Amino acid sequence: MTDLATEYLGLRLKSPIVASAGPLTGDVRSIVELERAGVAAVVLPSLFEEQIEHETAEVERLYTLHNDSFGEAVSFLPEVGVDDDCVSAYVSHIERVKEQVDVPVIASLNGTNIGGWLRYAQVLEDAGADAIELNLYSVAADPHIRGAEIEAEHLELVAVLAGEVRIPIAVKISPSYSSVASFVVGLEAAGAGGVVMFNRFYLPDLDLETLEVRPRLALSNSGDVQLPLRWAGILREHLTMSIACSSGVHSGFDVAKLVLAGADVAMTTSALLRHGADHVATIEQQLRSWMSDHDYASVTEMRGAVSRAGAADPAAYERANYIGNLAAYTNSFRGADSIGPARGTARPA
Repeated sequence: MTDLATEYLGLRLKSPIVASAGPLTGDVRSIVELERAGVAAVVLPSLFEEQIEHETAEVERLYTLHNDSFGEAVSFLPEVGVDDDCVSAYVSHIERVKEQVDVPVIASLNGTNIGGWLRYAQVLEDAGADAIELNLYSVAADPHIRGAEIEAEHLELVAVLAGEVRIPIAVKISPSYSSVASFVVGLEAAGAGGVVMFNRFYLPDLDLETLEVRPRLALSNSGDVQLPLRWAGILREHLTMSIACSSGVHSGFDVAKLVLAGADVAMTTSALLRHGADHVATIEQQLRSWMSDHDYASVTEMRGAVSRAGAADPAAYERANYIGNLAAYTNSFRGADSIGPARGTARPA
């Protein structure tokens, strides 16, 4: 029997299959179904600091709107607890999920400043979350702010937070840093317990009738697994903290690739939205089957076996290899009327 057990953020998991933040983890009944199907942990949807601030400002605006007009009526209004609606709902969700399932529950936080992150991270910890996933989800659109400034600010934020909360912290990043490798190593030095690679930005689209800019949601596919696979393979030998890979995890074979490259867990959302919670069982069976066919007794034995440090061709993780890939693609379509000889063939005299 293959042993799928792994460790992530110091938490012992029964397998490397984790449900990442999404609609299914925002619903208690769906989370129960995910656990029954075999998921090893769940990441809840993000609590957004911007959303909290907006709701707080709106409550304060409505509360004071007629202060001068209806002096007596104001005394009948209850005291408004700042952030009550948004934060209380999130805390209640954590508490309900913890009551219903035994798998680790990872809260998710998307903040904009150190004070906000610290305040709400402590709230999530007190609510019973087993760990916190911090989302560094921002587009560096201001050309006057240098990349080094942004990275230094993010590392400072993680260091402050790691020093104040007791539960482990994973940091979910985008692939857009000037040096992904250097930044991730910096996260570990700042006190992060793990890194999640990568956030997928929802890109804008244009409505040609209204000329409005609108976000467009596109679910991932298995081809998207190549980006986190590359960085897991490169970074495994440089890190002692956990590595989670997200994007493109649709099958047990995708999970196998990521673990072989060096990931501790593989996170999936799009596949579960397409196929439902029961798809977790399919992913697990595919992983077990592959491990059995290739004589791997455990996930621990697999982890990093084909990272850059263990690969037959370590440089393959780094090469862009544009020419080789283009040639291979072109050769697959070559026919009698194609232009030029196939790569490696002699030209006619």
